[in-house]
Amino acid sequence: MAQLNLQYRKDFPLLRDSDVVYFDNAATSQRPDSVLAAVDDFYRSANANPLRGLYALSVEATQRYEEARKKTAAFVGTHDPACIIFTRNTTESINLVAYSYALSVLKEGDEILLTVMEHHSNILPWQMAAERTGAGLVYLEPDEEGFISDEKIDAAVSERTRICAVGMVSNVLGVMNPVRKIADRVHAAGGVVVVDGAQGAPHMKVDVGELGADFFAFSGHKMLAPFGIGVLYARRDLLEEMPPFLRGGEMIEYVTRTSATYAELPHKFEAGTVNAAGAAGLSAAIDYLDMVGYDYIREREEKLASLMMEKLSDIPHVRVYGSKDPLKHCGIITFNIDGCHPHDVSSVLDTENIAIRAGHHCAQPLMKYMGVGSTARASVYFYNTEEEVERFADRLSMVRSWLGYGD
Repeated sequence: MAQLNLQYRKDFPLLRDSDVVYFDNAATSQRPDSVLAAVDDFYRSANANPLRGLYALSVEATQRYEEARKKTAAFVGTHDPACIIFTRNTTESINLVAYSYALSVLKEGDEILLTVMEHHSNILPWQMAAERTGAGLVYLEPDEEGFISDEKIDAAVSERTRICAVGMVSNVLGVMNPVRKIADRVHAAGGVVVVDGAQGAPHMKVDVGELGADFFAFSGHKMLAPFGIGVLYARRDLLEEMPPFLRGGEMIEYVTRTSATYAELPHKFEAGTVNAAGAAGLSAAIDYLDMVGYDYIREREEKLASLMMEKLSDIPHVRVYGSKDPLKHCGIITFNIDGCHPHDVSSVLDTENIAIRAGHHCAQPLMKYMGVGSTARASVYFYNTEEEVERFADRLSMVRSWLGYGD
């Protein structure tokens, strides 16, 4: 397996051409040659405004854009490409749902159910919706390892639950949330479920039907695709009833001086010039992930996470957050070193050309719940190696002495 991993690693220019240990994959992934080539090829051979022109080049650009939509639909397990809305990122996708759906259906006394583990992108839009409609916010809280019990789900969901927004995987603890259990309970109460799939889609096969997701949002840049291309899947019946989120070019059917009628799905939600090159890159990223296979991705991440947690357990003064089982971290290891600020830990490792994340990870409610202000986070992907984990652990073991603690 190690040899196969190195074969894939050679497809990534930044990893191939430098000695950086890149352990910030939960923030963004590296891009393989095939994705970079797809973006480059679009601009070199199909550079025209999609959906706007009747000439051959524009038709070609439109075909590539819509083929990417079809591939993305299959990627999330739907046969209806019109249910796929291209956005800039997960944040924009969730905001689309909050503004276009939530503000249309919520009323005073309704409840929005979240978990305390959510990324700020899956909290702030719902705070806005609650403030504007009079709905209340209810939070599910996990145990110390990050797991949400059936009892807490049952206690939190009520006949007032209209929307539940839940992350597929925590970007801090790496725990996979019981999305289907939550969805079944919320649906039984008459609510809808919004799944933040940003940390899930790069690491495991997605089927929105099996998840019970009415809305599913994710970003291309965390799964080998370019920055600036995101996805929102939504049930067609919900999209049909939702007003546009943004208004402008291409999302209209007819405009008068005083009114407008809007285009059919999915274009009603894609105002202005679209990121067709980004969609081409996303399509190539999906092809690459299909080639690698999620079984292999999971195997590599579990092996690397297991090795990393084993090595960290041997280093004095290191505390790892979340489950003690490395197989339940989805490749995300969050930790602190006694007496050392996470920013200092990251900066020291950076001098050794090791890249990790430090801070609150856009999850301050979870940080407060955990009783910390910030943490360090190392996150692996299938192209990382055991040798990199060894190097990271070796340098980490020296951080306290480098910072003057003498041990």
